[in-house]
This record gives sequence, structure tokens and C-alpha cells, in this order.
Amino acid sequence: MYFLALGLVLLVMKYASLGPVATWSWWWVLSPFVMAVLWWFWADSFGYTRRKAMELENKRIKERRKRTKSALDANYQQKKR
Repeated sequence: MYFLALGLVLLVMKYASLGPVATWSWWWVLSPFVMAVLWWFWADSFGYTRRKAMELENKRIKERRKRTKSALDANYQQKKR
């Protein structure tokens, strides 16, 4: 995502002829988009994306179980104190 944001900023700067980016070659301006494609290819082929999605799902499940347990044990928690 960072590569895309950087690429968009550089693209706007090149198009509007702002700063030193106006003198750069188009290859340098468009290179963050190439890096983003390479990152996505690597992340998908090595399972990084799936692993992060599973970690997020497991975190949600843990939080939901914790909320459910605390809701079911509300009376127990009050008696315990």
C-alpha cells in the first residue's frame, strides 16, 4: 500500500511539474507501481497475505470468545469480588 501511495504522489508531482520530480525520468516515477506488483506477487506466493488474514481472524475469534465468556460469567465475576 505504501508503494501505491508513493507512486501516486510521484505521479501527481511529475504531472504537475512540482519540485525535483519534474526532471526525473518516467521510469523513476513509475517504479513504485512496479515495486507494488512485485510485493503482491511475493506476498501471495509465499503465503504472507494468507498468514496475516489468519492472524486477524484468530484475533477476532479470541476477542469474541473473551466477550462471550465475560458476559456469561458476569454474575460469577460480581460474586467473586
